[in-house]
Amino acid sequence: MCEISIIVPVYKVEPYLRKCVDSILAQTFTNFEVILVDDGSPDNSGKICDEYAIKDSRVRVIHKENGGLSSARNAGIDIAQGKYLGFVDSDDYIAEDMYEVLYENLKFYDADISSVEIIPFRDDKYENTSKEKKEILLNKKEAIKSVLEGTDFYAYAWNKLYRKELFYNNRYLEGETFEDAYIIIDILLETDKIIVSNEEKYFYLQRNDSIMGQKFSKKTLDVIKAWQYNQKKILNHFPDLKDSYNRRLCWAYFYVLDKLILSSNYKQIPETKEIIEFLKKNRNFILSYKGFTKSRKIAIVALSFGSVWYKKLVEYRLKKLD
Repeated sequence: MCEISIIVPVYKVEPYLRKCVDSILAQTFTNFEVILVDDGSPDNSGKICDEYAIKDSRVRVIHKENGGLSSARNAGIDIAQGKYLGFVDSDDYIAEDMYEVLYENLKFYDADISSVEIIPFRDDKYENTSKEKKEILLNKKEAIKSVLEGTDFYAYAWNKLYRKELFYNNRYLEGETFEDAYIIIDILLETDKIIVSNEEKYFYLQRNDSIMGQKFSKKTLDVIKAWQYNQKKILNHFPDLKDSYNRRLCWAYFYVLDKLILSSNYKQIPETKEIIEFLKKNRNFILSYKGFTKSRKIAIVALSFGSVWYKKLVEYRLKKLD
């Protein structure tokens, strides 16, 4: 039995897949298996997976009908042989010592989850910030608060190492986007210790179509549904996290409105009015709560003067990203 199972969902990533898998196979920590889950990819991604399985005995391949990211991750979890689980998205890549750092921290602190920092990149360009190495040990409440506040520990799956037992009763919710938001609270409620390192080891691809300018679709609303889904679980266990939860829910509404407002017909989209009314109702909370950035406080003031001003603000932020 290997120590770590690294699960890589694969779908239409032919230009990126080799760089991703090569970065995993080059790890300084070697006692692992890679599970490549070909999720019915229509390009040559499945063939590339098979090529790696022939070349390296640590690589296992699943070919399945397309079911989405959650379905692919679950398929990998079902056959994983490792004591610990990791996830890598197939258009990303990792530093050669990422799993060594994750594993050593997890073992040293006897933690349930170990995480490292991510580095977003576009067109093979990224900004590597030099900072003093730091590790933070969190309990479950502190980790949940961190997710809600957007500090130190985040919901996404792929910069972490998990004790496999955390997935005995938990699976990714299929048929929904924002799958990480749906599962993270359930997982954290089963933990005792989470170790967070600020070492930048995971390189996350920001595709041009994944930045703020991505068009609104009904699926975008799933981020609101995900955090509404978590409300009772969070507040039943930790009622004093109410403000942190409200902060995350407002963030989700802002996220959706940022997409909505860029649609030429946003005023005709039924959800627009509801989302704007929710944010306006929470205006005083957003302005007074320290968990909101200065830009979000400016945004809620702009929205108070009308959606046209909010739209101008979002367009200005997009121009700064280009």
